[in-house]
Amino acid sequence: MRRGGCLLFVAFVAAGVWGLRDWRGPGPARQNITVSIPVGASMATAARELEKAGAIRSAQRFLFFSRILGSSQPIKAGEYRVLAHLSQADILKMMQGGRTLQRFVTIAEGLPSVLVQDVLAKATELKGSVPVPREGSVLPDSYAYDRNQPRAAVLARMQRAMTAYLAAAWARRKPGLAVRSPEEALTLASIVEKETGKPSERRMVAAVYANRLKRGMPLQADPTFIYPITKGRPLGRRPLLSEVHARNAYNTYEKVGLPIGPICNPGRASIDAVLDPAESNALYFVADGTGGHVFADTLEQHNANVRKWYALRRARGEM
Repeated sequence: MRRGGCLLFVAFVAAGVWGLRDWRGPGPARQNITVSIPVGASMATAARELEKAGAIRSAQRFLFFSRILGSSQPIKAGEYRVLAHLSQADILKMMQGGRTLQRFVTIAEGLPSVLVQDVLAKATELKGSVPVPREGSVLPDSYAYDRNQPRAAVLARMQRAMTAYLAAAWARRKPGLAVRSPEEALTLASIVEKETGKPSERRMVAAVYANRLKRGMPLQADPTFIYPITKGRPLGRRPLLSEVHARNAYNTYEKVGLPIGPICNPGRASIDAVLDPAESNALYFVADGTGGHVFADTLEQHNANVRKWYALRRARGEM
């Protein structure tokens, strides 16, 4: 091989080695940065956005090496988190795989729909507005979303999740239940959700209310007379006697049976508890001072438990 040809070969190999290092080596970003690739953007547009953000050194080199060393898969629009010093090769894989930056909005178990609307409104990266969703229609969970996604789309996903979970839970329900439909199960689950914060108690609380329903007894669930007053927002004061005895479609002190509908958005565990309550004859429960409850089969047992609870509250200076 002539000397000129040899030098040309060496230069070609050196350029190839340099190119591989530039493509697969550390990128220029000194810290994590966010890059948005608009819908319908070409690879050239994406490269310019990456260069502008400081994720790559040269849009032209990125395009050149992506054609030679990358795959032919198209890139996907979205918002991407480019980690500090991420290589051009990994950036291309990330965009082709659509591994966009994930934001989350969390709906806590038992959150009423007026507060679901508030949570969505506070997610400033979303756009548009939503009305207060139908009570009980949202499945509590954490939901991922992209910047500028419509709030209505996120809410619709939350509601589809509840519809799907309730249908699946109803299909595997225990026989002989006090509730006669998925809608009744959802309503009772919303009461169970509000009555106890202890996961271990949910099936017992569900059993108490199931036993009362079967016997035609009023449920006498405190959250049901509060709900019409605030629609689920905190009352912020002691309830009035007139509110306790108000006659409406929710107050289970003044009506037998279930409220007209849910009083919050219950979580999976409360729905499951209603559809598989504990084996128990209990008809009553009262707080035990530890954050839980003590259960009773008879009114006499319950009254004794109430006296203990009142004595404990007086000892604490709460009464």
